[in-house]
Amino acid sequence: MVVLLVLAVVAVLAAFAGLHYYAYRRLVRATTAGPGWPRRLGAAVFVAGPVLMFAAIAAERAGAPFPLQRALAWPGFLWMAFALYLLLALLVGEAVRPVLRRVLDRGTRRPGPAADEAAPEPAPEPAPAPEPAPVAAPTRRLVLARTVGAASAVAAAGIVGNGAYGVLRGPKVKRVTVPLAKLPRSAHGFRIAVVSDVHLGPVLGRGFAERVVDIVNGTQPDLIAVVGDLVDGSVEDLAPAVAPLARLRSRHGTYFVTGNHEYFSGADPWVAHVREIGMRPLANARVEMGAFDLAGVNDISGANHGEGPDYGKALGDRDTSRAAVLLAHQPVMIHEAVKHGVDLQLSGHTHGGQLWPGNFVADAANPTLAGLESYGDTQLYVSRGAGAWGPPVRVGAPSDITVVELASRQA
Repeated sequence: MVVLLVLAVVAVLAAFAGLHYYAYRRLVRATTAGPGWPRRLGAAVFVAGPVLMFAAIAAERAGAPFPLQRALAWPGFLWMAFALYLLLALLVGEAVRPVLRRVLDRGTRRPGPAADEAAPEPAPEPAPAPEPAPVAAPTRRLVLARTVGAASAVAAAGIVGNGAYGVLRGPKVKRVTVPLAKLPRSAHGFRIAVVSDVHLGPVLGRGFAERVVDIVNGTQPDLIAVVGDLVDGSVEDLAPAVAPLARLRSRHGTYFVTGNHEYFSGADPWVAHVREIGMRPLANARVEMGAFDLAGVNDISGANHGEGPDYGKALGDRDTSRAAVLLAHQPVMIHEAVKHGVDLQLSGHTHGGQLWPGNFVADAANPTLAGLESYGDTQLYVSRGAGAWGPPVRVGAPSDITVVELASRQA
C-alpha cells in the first residue's frame, strides 16, 4: 500500500513538472531569441512559482508560524490558479497556432512580375557606400510564439484577476424555496441562511469575515446555519479573524457543524471557541425549533479522531411525524440522511468546483455539486460556499450565501 502511494505521488509530481516544463518551453524558450536575462528571468519564475505553491500548502498543513503562512499564501496559491489557466490557454494556442501561421505566411508573400512582362534592364548605378549591418528582424516562428505566449499569459492573468475579484468582493445571496410535506402551516416561510466554506485563514481574514456577517445579517434570517469549513488554521492564529462572527443576528440564533477542514487544526478547540462567540454547535445533536427538528452531525473526517457522525444520536429517538432539517457538511452524507427519514439536508464542501474545469471532478465525487436535488423523500441543498480554499479565486462557480425558505404544503 505504501509503495503504491509513493508511486502515485511520484507520478503526480512528474506530471506536474512536465506540464510546467511545457509551459516554460512555450512561454519562455520559444519567445526569446537566445540565452540572456529574459530567458533567465522566465526560468526563475517557473521555478519559484511551484516552489512557493508547495511551500504555501505545506506551511498551512504543518501549522507553521502564521506570519509565514500569510507571506507564502498569496503568491503560492495565486500561482496555482495562474498555472492552471496558463496551461489551458497554451493548449488553446496549440489549436490556433496553425491558423496564425497561415496568416503570417500570407502576409509575407510578395507578388512577382507578370510572366509576359519583360523586365527592363536596370541602369547602371554607382557602387553604394558601405552601411552598417541591419539588425535581423524576428523570424515568423518567433513572432508566432510571442503572439501566442502573450495572449495566453494575458488571458490567464485576466481570468485569475476576475476570479479573485469575485471572491474578495464577497458572496452573493441566493434564495431557494423548499417545500416540506411535514412542515406545519405555522412555519411556512421560515428562512435559514446557509453559510458554508468561508475558509478564514492565511488569505481570507477579518475583513472578509466582516463582509460575510454584513451580507448574512442583511437577509434578516430566522436562523443561521454554518455548515462547516469555517476556518483553515488554529484558534490561536484565527481568533481575531473569526471575532466578527459574534455579530451574526437571527431570530433563533446561529448553529454550527464541523467540516473536514476544522479537523486539520483540531476541531474541539474550534467547537469550544464558536460557542464562546455565540454560535451553538450541533455535534451529533438535535434541537426542537417548535415547528420542526434541527439536527447536526460531525463531519466524516471526524471519524479519524473518534468524533465521526452519529446519526442515531442526532436523529434516532425523534418524533418522525415532525419535519427534520439536518446540517451535514458533505453531500455524500445524504444517504444516511435518507435512511433516518430526514426531510432536508443542508451541506457545502464542494465549492461548486471552484475552478473550472474542477467542477467535473467535484461533480463526480459528490452526489450533488450545487443546488437542490431530491433523493426519495429527502431533499438535499448544497451551497457553493462563501469563500475559497487555496487560491482566493473562483471561475465558473460563484460564491454564495443561500437563504433557504421552508414552505408548508398546507399553506
